[in-house]
Amino acid sequence: MFTPVRSRVRTAALALSAVTALVFGATATTGAAAAPAAASAKQGPTSVAYVEVNNNSMLNVGKYTLANGGGNVFDVAVIFAANINYDTSAKAATLYFNENVKRVLDNAATQIRPLQQKGIKVVLSVLGNHQGAGFANFPSQQAASTFAKQLSDTVAKYGLDGIDFDDEYAEYGNNGTGQPNASSFVYLVSALRANMPGKIISLYNIGPAASRLSYGGVDITSKFDYAWNPYYGSWQVPGIALPKSKLSPAAVEIGGTSQSTVASLARRTVSEGYGVYLTYNLDGADRSADVSAFTRELYGSDARYTP
Repeated sequence: MFTPVRSRVRTAALALSAVTALVFGATATTGAAAAPAAASAKQGPTSVAYVEVNNNSMLNVGKYTLANGGGNVFDVAVIFAANINYDTSAKAATLYFNENVKRVLDNAATQIRPLQQKGIKVVLSVLGNHQGAGFANFPSQQAASTFAKQLSDTVAKYGLDGIDFDDEYAEYGNNGTGQPNASSFVYLVSALRANMPGKIISLYNIGPAASRLSYGGVDITSKFDYAWNPYYGSWQVPGIALPKSKLSPAAVEIGGTSQSTVASLARRTVSEGYGVYLTYNLDGADRSADVSAFTRELYGSDARYTP
């Protein structure tokens, strides 16, 4: 069976952590992203690695290269995850970082820049946190725009390459919040794209937000750079009208999905002309055998792990 979304170890930690959310508007201390070094050319799909930073280092993403040519195995690294919380006093959604996410961001010079200098994009995933706030229930366009500014301010402050939306665990209705509506996600993504036109916006294709991409004559499909299947060990084409080059129907958990399935899904990605391959839960062990299972199919090369 495939692994359904993230039943994973970090749920309680995200819900219970007492670390204060970022105060926006502070002077950036971590600096803008450094210009990447020229990476070796690599032909084939974009490879994405989600990292559970409650347990693992973002730097693991940069430890894998192709044995043939030396290019990076992974093109996009996703910090998993910040949260959309609900401020019951202000009755508004707010962006929240638990202590582990905050540590990565506050130490961008050593946790994020080294990846970017290799040519790897670093994106922050944002996830519900059981408090009733989600991407699909902003009560007004202004509320959605306010949260979008929190997101784009974070990208600017920490020199990130974009935002990933994961509409799980919101528990819409908690704390007196509304149920999903048709306009909310359209307003949010439209505002975010306007705020950061050159950055990545990706969609973990799950939850009420993922099925609410059009409102009032505005369709936000083209505002996304990528969308991917949320079910590990399976093949499912995301239900969004992006070109194949921006979609990952394959999703695998490194070390959790069998190498034969990893290879089969990678082979299908190439044969059916899709341009993205999604992986989850890269840890600090030498996973070169698991990673090679897909790099052989995607790029014609084994993966090399360098501690």
